[in-house]
Amino acid sequence: MPRAVYVLAIGIFAMVTSEFAVGGLMPQMAGGLGVTISQIGYLITAFAVAMSAGGPLMTVALVRIRPKPALMLLFAVFLAGNVLAAVAPSYAVMMVARVITGVASQAFFGVAISVAVQLSRPEVRGRALAVVLNGLMLGTLLGLPLSTLIGGQFGWRAAFWAVGALTVLAALATTAGVPGLGRAGGDGGFRQETAVFRNGRLWLALSTSTLIIGATFAAFSYLSPILTQVTGFTSGAVPLLLVAYGAATVVGNHVVGRLADRHTIRVLLSGLILNTVFLAGFALFAHLSVPAVIAMLGVGLVGVTMNPAMAVRVQRVGNPGPLVNTVHASFITLGVIIGSSAGGLVIDGFGLRAPLWLGAGLAVLGVVSLLPELGRRTAARASAPGRVAPCPASPAGQERP
Repeated sequence: MPRAVYVLAIGIFAMVTSEFAVGGLMPQMAGGLGVTISQIGYLITAFAVAMSAGGPLMTVALVRIRPKPALMLLFAVFLAGNVLAAVAPSYAVMMVARVITGVASQAFFGVAISVAVQLSRPEVRGRALAVVLNGLMLGTLLGLPLSTLIGGQFGWRAAFWAVGALTVLAALATTAGVPGLGRAGGDGGFRQETAVFRNGRLWLALSTSTLIIGATFAAFSYLSPILTQVTGFTSGAVPLLLVAYGAATVVGNHVVGRLADRHTIRVLLSGLILNTVFLAGFALFAHLSVPAVIAMLGVGLVGVTMNPAMAVRVQRVGNPGPLVNTVHASFITLGVIIGSSAGGLVIDGFGLRAPLWLGAGLAVLGVVSLLPELGRRTAARASAPGRVAPCPASPAGQERP
C-alpha cells in the first residue's frame, strides 16, 4: 500500500475532528458567543449543508488544477476557516467560519479519495479507500473526545486552534509524502468530469449511499438519549459506549476494505440486511442493556463502514475523478442530514425508539435500491453461462458474482 494513502488519512482526520468539535463544545460556545444551545446546533447544520452543496462547487473550481496543488489549496482554505472560528468575535462570524470549513472539507474528501485511487493498483483500491477513510473512523472515535477535552481544559477556542495545528501538520505531511500526479480524468476538463452524470446507474448508486448513511445516522444521532433514558445507562457510561462504537467502526471499515473490490454488491447487500436486523433489534430490546449494546456495536460494524464498498461502486459506474467523489460525499452528507433530522421529527411523535425503526426502514429501502443492480447481474450471468460478467465501468472488472 503506498505510504501516501496513509498520509491522506491524516488530512481527513483533521477535517472530521473540526466537523465534530462543535457537538462536544455546545454549552461553552453558547456562553462564549452569547447565544442559545439551539443556535449553536445550527452551526452543525450549516457545516453539513456547506459540505453537501458547496463541496462540489469548490471541486468544479479546482477541476483544472492537479491533485497535489488542489489539496494544498484546500488545506489553506480549511486552515483559514478554523483560525476564523478560533478568533470569531460573534455568532455571525462563527457561522461564516463553519461554512468555509464545510466547503473545504467536502472538496478535500473528493480530491483525497481520487488521489488514493490513482496511487493504488485496481485490485487493492477498496483497501486503499479503507485506509484513507480510517481518517473518518478515527475522527469519530478520537476527534470528538479530544476536541471536547481540549475545549473543556483550555476553552472552546483552543479546540479550533488545535485543529488548525493539526491541519498544518497534515499539510506538511502531504507536501512530503504525496507525489505529484496528473488529473484523474485526464485533460478533458469540466465537460468530461460532468458527462458521467448522465448515467442513471450512477444516480442509483449515489442514492444507495444516502440510504445506508441515513439509516445509520438516524440511530447514531440519538444514541446518547436512547442509552440513558431507554436503556438506563448513566451519563458517565455513555462516552465509553461511544468509544466502543467508534472502535467497532474501525474494525468494520478494515473488513469491508478487504472485501470491497471483489464483492462490492454482496458487501453492500449483506451490510444493509445486517443493519436492518441490528436496528430493529435495538428498537425492540433497547430497554435491556446487553442486547442494546450488542445491537449498537452491530450498527457500528455494518453502518458507516460500508463507505469503501460504496466508493468502489460509485467509481465503477462513474469514474474515479474528484468531482464524482465529491458529489458522492455530498450524497453521504445528505444521508446524515436526512437521518438526523427525520430522527428528531419521529422522536417528537413516537418516542426515543422511533429513530431506530426509522433507520431500519431506510436500510430496507437501501436493499430495494440494490435490486436493479442485482437483476442486471443475474441477467448477465444467465446470458453467458459459466462466465463471470465483468462490471463494465470497472478498470479491473473482476467483482465475483
